[in-house]
Amino acid sequence: MKLIIDVGGWLGAILLLLAYFLVSTKRVGGTSVRYQGLNVVGSVLVGANAFYYSALPSFSINVVWIMIGVAALAHRRPASHPATEPD
Repeated sequence: MKLIIDVGGWLGAILLLLAYFLVSTKRVGGTSVRYQGLNVVGSVLVGANAFYYSALPSFSINVVWIMIGVAALAHRRPASHPATEPD
């Protein structure tokens, strides 16, 4: 179990860094599904790792990060409207 949690935590960190890289280099928009999806999945994995190791401040910030990402995805415009930012 520890190995799965460790690998998941590292994978989550990589996904969060990838999301940051993509938005910083303007390859995706900050409101795109790809960016928000990478943030949500990355935060779930890092959050699970933080919870497992009882790192409650890190766990808490990842829970908030997940809520922000899910809210951003839920409030996206319907596909019938042209998007102003690339996925």
